[in-house]
Amino acid sequence: MEYPLFNSIVHCIEKELENRDIDVTSFRTWDETKINASGLEIVIQLENTSRYIDSLMINFDWDRFREYSLARKLNGMDQHPLLNLESDKKISSIPPILDVEVGWVFDPQKTQEKAPKKVGNHRIESAGKWMDQINKEINELLLADDIITRWHLEVEGDEHGKYLSAIHLLSYFQFSLSEGSTLEDIHSYINRKIQLLLYKTNKVIKIADETIDKLAA
Repeated sequence: MEYPLFNSIVHCIEKELENRDIDVTSFRTWDETKINASGLEIVIQLENTSRYIDSLMINFDWDRFREYSLARKLNGMDQHPLLNLESDKKISSIPPILDVEVGWVFDPQKTQEKAPKKVGNHRIESAGKWMDQINKEINELLLADDIITRWHLEVEGDEHGKYLSAIHLLSYFQFSLSEGSTLEDIHSYINRKIQLLLYKTNKVIKIADETIDKLAA
């Protein structure tokens, strides 16, 4: 199934990143017909931007129901393919919301001792201190967004004890597309939201670098 409105949003995001001279490593769309879903995956390398974060991942999730809902409310969408499907009219109450997942991928080697002097879990305990402080500052930064932020961690062990083999900070945003009445309105809104999102991701990078500098073992 094709989603012309989502494809237009993807193109809008791509142009905004190009205009801001963002070094995008991967820009990939996906489509899963079995679950009527589509999405965009973006990876931005941060090796020249952050001392401790390797990359930034931004994922946008969409589906047939939101495509239909957005097409139904916008002007000039008479020829949209989904509007010709009578069975889809029952889903018009679903709001056209673009789900956004942002992930900061930390380098476990740079944020933990490589050869600790004692055996135990102190590498994880030490990492917990700077993660807790980052949480506190990010919650203040993103307070107005009413979003969910969490850590995804993977733990392994060696002769020195347990350590973190993967450290990802994940935040979940939503872009509501309910206000605009034209595709131009949607594009303008997406541009503003991407600019704000990039500003906040950079603030998180700065918070993380400064916090780890102070607290990492």
